[in-house]
Amino acid sequence: MEVCTIGGYEEVGKNMTAVKIGDDVILFDAGVFLPALVEIQEMERNRGEPKDYGYEFLQKSGALPDDSVLDKLGWRDKVRALIIGHAHLDHIGAVPYIAPRYPDAKIIATPFTIEFLERTLRDEKISLRNKRIRLNENSSYLIHGKSGDYKIEFIHATHSTIQCVFVVLYTREGTFFYTLDFKLDDHPVMGQPPNYKRLAEIAKKGIDVLVIDSLYSGTERKTPSERIARDLVEDAIASVRNKNSALVISTFSSHIARLKSIVDFGKKTGRKIVFLGRSLDRYVECASNVDQCSFRKNIVILKYRKQINSFLRKVNQEKGKYLVVCTGHQAEKGSVLDRITNGETPLELSEGDNVIFSSSVIPTEVNIKARAEMDAKLKKKGVRIQSDIHVSGHGSREDLRDLLEILKPKHIIPAHGSIDIETPMIELASEVGYKSGITSHLSSNGKVLKF
Repeated sequence: MEVCTIGGYEEVGKNMTAVKIGDDVILFDAGVFLPALVEIQEMERNRGEPKDYGYEFLQKSGALPDDSVLDKLGWRDKVRALIIGHAHLDHIGAVPYIAPRYPDAKIIATPFTIEFLERTLRDEKISLRNKRIRLNENSSYLIHGKSGDYKIEFIHATHSTIQCVFVVLYTREGTFFYTLDFKLDDHPVMGQPPNYKRLAEIAKKGIDVLVIDSLYSGTERKTPSERIARDLVEDAIASVRNKNSALVISTFSSHIARLKSIVDFGKKTGRKIVFLGRSLDRYVECASNVDQCSFRKNIVILKYRKQINSFLRKVNQEKGKYLVVCTGHQAEKGSVLDRITNGETPLELSEGDNVIFSSSVIPTEVNIKARAEMDAKLKKKGVRIQSDIHVSGHGSREDLRDLLEILKPKHIIPAHGSIDIETPMIELASEVGYKSGITSHLSSNGKVLKF
């Protein structure tokens, strides 16, 4: 078994991994590097000329994983499938640009993830030849290759979006296990806890190689349950006692469980709940299409700028009548919250109004700086800010320790971060009996490991 760590092994983003057995290659994820994408979009916005992004342009800009390594290895024509673990952009965002390079490869993902891909393709006016396979959680699929058949199994996992899975690849050379991304949430707001029973069954048969989400491997804790975030959301909304003030909440558009909590507790305020922004519209529609959006009937969604401005004119006249859920918690330029903060909409926030950030700041220089500037502008207006009403979707050190003890793989490869982020995972592995360079392997983008 040969494993090429294509992307996401030197940065947080553009996740992509290839596994080769004989004359067959299976790809796992194809994500974008969000800071590079934001920079491109900002550049185009300043020019005032939207650009149709192509593979070569995005590749040169550092927004895509550098899958040209597969050309150099002679693997490109051997790719049989592209498997997507969940619907976050750093895992699926590059698919519209990379999949055409492997037109005969099937794209396999859960129904929600495929819905998100299809919606993205429609919005971007991109067509793909690749056959799409919808595979439910706790189900399997057989891939036919030149060197044999390969069973793919999706095992239910918990994360910060729905229908996220652990992916298992069964081959004649052993079992490959892919865990990007996960947390061990025993009390999820939506769905069931991880499928521990099936994990234990697979472990008993033996796992040869484990690629593991190591983003918070250096954080000494167990990541709190989404149930904790639900309680935080309830408290944050309940603390808004001025019934005539504006109430604006921003969170990750893909976090369907968090959106559900916001709507559940938002209804108790008696305010009309309105979602603003294209990203929210995209994820909510996809969740609705797979019957995973019970709150859809309780909200109104507006996605076009003229609609949004017209609505915000009403909000400005009767602030206490509405609860606004919008994009922009990372202070992304041009997002709804960014435009509100900069006075580019009819809604004028003032002293006593409320902005709740049900999110954390993604730790990149551009995001940290942008949010600091946004917070300063809001404070200057006298707005009451509640930040970090949030829990992570990624497992921390104790979650990772628990998963290693459940799965007991022969080899582990840390992923989802820079070398500094992944090194603590190697240290954790050594605590439970793995040996660096022998059974635990710190990799880098474009490197090939042979097992």
